[in-house]
Amino acid sequence: MGQTHVMVTVRNPLERQRCWEGRFLVDTGATDSLVPRRCLEAIGIEPRAKRSYRLADGSEHEFDTAFAEFEFMDDLAAVRVIFGDDGCEPLLGVIALESTGTVVDPEGGELTRRAVLRL
Repeated sequence: MGQTHVMVTVRNPLERQRCWEGRFLVDTGATDSLVPRRCLEAIGIEPRAKRSYRLADGSEHEFDTAFAEFEFMDDLAAVRVIFGDDGCEPLLGVIALESTGTVVDPEGGELTRRAVLRL
Protein backbone atom coordinates (compact mmCIF):
# COMPACT_ATOMS: atom_id res chain seq x y z
CA MET A 1 0.00 0.00 0.00
CA GLY A 2 1.28 3.48 -0.86
CA GLN A 3 0.96 6.65 1.12
CA THR A 4 -2.44 8.23 1.67
CA HIS A 5 -2.88 11.98 2.02
CA VAL A 6 -5.91 14.12 2.85
CA MET A 7 -6.54 17.86 3.07
CA VAL A 8 -7.30 18.94 6.65
CA THR A 9 -8.41 22.29 8.02
CA VAL A 10 -7.04 22.88 11.51
CA ARG A 11 -9.07 25.35 13.58
CA ASN A 12 -8.35 27.12 16.82
CA PRO A 13 -11.25 25.89 19.01
CA LEU A 14 -11.34 29.21 20.91
CA GLU A 15 -11.28 31.38 17.77
CA ARG A 16 -12.83 29.21 15.05
CA GLN A 17 -12.28 31.79 12.31
CA ARG A 18 -8.52 31.25 12.73
CA CYS A 19 -7.54 28.22 10.70
CA TRP A 20 -4.80 26.64 8.61
CA GLU A 21 -5.24 24.10 5.82
CA GLY A 22 -2.65 21.53 4.88
CA ARG A 23 -2.04 18.21 3.18
CA PHE A 24 -1.66 15.50 5.85
CA LEU A 25 -0.08 12.09 5.57
CA VAL A 26 -2.49 9.52 7.04
CA ASP A 27 -0.46 7.61 9.63
CA THR A 28 -2.33 4.65 11.11
CA GLY A 29 0.70 3.95 13.32
CA ALA A 30 0.40 7.35 15.05
CA THR A 31 -2.02 7.88 17.90
CA ASP A 32 -2.17 11.68 17.81
CA SER A 33 -1.82 14.12 14.92
CA LEU A 34 1.22 16.30 14.25
CA VAL A 35 1.34 19.83 12.77
CA PRO A 36 4.32 22.14 12.23
CA ARG A 37 4.65 24.49 15.21
CA ARG A 38 4.63 27.64 13.05
CA CYS A 39 1.23 26.67 11.58
CA LEU A 40 -0.35 26.13 15.00
CA GLU A 41 1.13 29.34 16.39
CA ALA A 42 -0.07 31.29 13.33
CA ILE A 43 -3.68 30.45 14.25
CA GLY A 44 -3.19 31.19 17.94
CA ILE A 45 -2.93 27.67 19.31
CA GLU A 46 -0.50 27.59 22.22
CA PRO A 47 1.05 24.56 23.94
CA ARG A 48 -1.01 23.34 26.90
CA ALA A 49 1.01 20.30 28.00
CA LYS A 50 4.02 18.12 27.24
CA ARG A 51 3.78 14.47 26.33
CA SER A 52 6.32 11.75 25.52
CA TYR A 53 6.01 9.84 22.25
CA ARG A 54 7.90 6.89 20.81
CA LEU A 55 8.93 7.54 17.21
CA ALA A 56 9.09 4.99 14.40
CA ASP A 57 12.84 4.53 14.98
CA GLY A 58 12.18 3.52 18.62
CA SER A 59 13.50 6.74 20.19
CA GLU A 60 11.40 8.67 22.69
CA HIS A 61 10.89 12.42 22.52
CA GLU A 62 8.85 14.92 24.49
CA PHE A 63 6.61 17.27 22.50
CA ASP A 64 4.35 20.20 23.29
CA THR A 65 0.65 19.40 22.77
CA ALA A 66 -2.68 21.21 22.67
CA PHE A 67 -6.19 20.59 21.34
CA ALA A 68 -7.52 21.66 17.96
CA GLU A 69 -10.47 21.05 15.69
CA PHE A 70 -9.72 19.06 12.54
CA GLU A 71 -12.08 19.21 9.58
CA PHE A 72 -11.67 16.64 6.81
CA MET A 73 -13.92 14.55 4.60
CA ASP A 74 -16.92 16.72 5.55
CA ASP A 75 -16.59 15.95 9.26
CA LEU A 76 -15.15 17.49 12.41
CA ALA A 77 -13.02 16.05 15.24
CA ALA A 78 -11.62 17.68 18.37
CA VAL A 79 -8.19 16.10 18.82
CA ARG A 80 -4.87 16.39 20.63
CA VAL A 81 -2.30 17.92 18.33
CA ILE A 82 1.48 17.64 18.60
CA PHE A 83 3.68 20.67 17.88
CA GLY A 84 6.14 19.35 15.31
CA ASP A 85 9.29 20.89 13.93
CA ASP A 86 8.62 23.66 11.43
CA GLY A 87 9.74 21.53 8.48
CA CYS A 88 7.84 18.37 9.40
CA GLU A 89 5.14 16.76 7.29
CA PRO A 90 1.71 17.03 8.96
CA LEU A 91 0.43 13.64 10.17
CA LEU A 92 -3.18 12.58 10.70
CA GLY A 93 -3.29 9.99 13.49
CA VAL A 94 -5.80 7.27 14.32
CA ILE A 95 -7.69 9.21 16.99
CA ALA A 96 -8.77 11.79 14.40
CA LEU A 97 -9.63 9.02 11.95
CA GLU A 98 -11.65 7.04 14.49
CA SER A 99 -13.39 10.17 15.77
CA THR A 100 -14.88 10.70 12.33
CA GLY A 101 -15.47 7.04 11.50
CA THR A 102 -12.87 7.16 8.74
CA VAL A 103 -10.93 4.04 7.75
CA VAL A 104 -8.15 3.38 5.26
CA ASP A 105 -8.98 0.83 2.56
CA PRO A 106 -5.99 -1.54 2.78
CA GLU A 107 -6.09 -2.41 -0.93
CA GLY A 108 -6.34 1.00 -2.56
CA GLY A 109 -5.19 3.22 0.29
CA GLU A 110 -8.32 5.36 -0.10
CA LEU A 111 -10.10 6.88 2.88
CA THR A 112 -13.69 5.75 3.35
CA ARG A 113 -16.35 6.54 5.91
CA ARG A 114 -18.09 3.90 8.00
CA ALA A 115 -21.83 4.08 7.54
CA VAL A 116 -22.40 3.79 11.29
CA LEU A 117 -20.11 4.55 14.24
CA ARG A 118 -19.83 2.27 17.25
CA LEU A 119 -21.28 3.66 20.46
